[in-house]
Amino acid sequence: MKDREMTRTGISIAALELAFFAASSSFASAQDAAPNPKQDMEIVLQNFSFTPSMLHLQRNTTYTLHLTNRATGGHTFSAPELFGAVTVPPQESAKITGGKIEVPAGQTVDVTFTPIKAGTYRIVCSHFLHSTMGMHGEAIVE
Repeated sequence: MKDREMTRTGISIAALELAFFAASSSFASAQDAAPNPKQDMEIVLQNFSFTPSMLHLQRNTTYTLHLTNRATGGHTFSAPELFGAVTVPPQESAKITGGKIEVPAGQTVDVTFTPIKAGTYRIVCSHFLHSTMGMHGEAIVE
């Protein structure tokens, strides 16, 4: 009788260990899949540069870009491939037209998104010759 009880106890402990392992594994997987906290990034647009011109972003991290135009004329933050590799909340999507954001002179436009695809993406001002004059950069999503 004692052998049977020991066997049942051993099976019960093994079942509990297995259940604990399964629960902790799915908790870890849920944490890996969950987005990281939101981060803010200030990007200054001026004649003729983006500062910073190099953005380092992480997949599954939500960012709010504060695009501030300190120039007397308009500029764009044009990154069609980048905007194709992110998720954008519905209320933010109207700010992005044709893969670019217009930032009027002296104004700030905020846009929130979450990168989902790793890669290196070009950023330019799409106004005539602005990119040629140095208004370009890139975003690296890891």
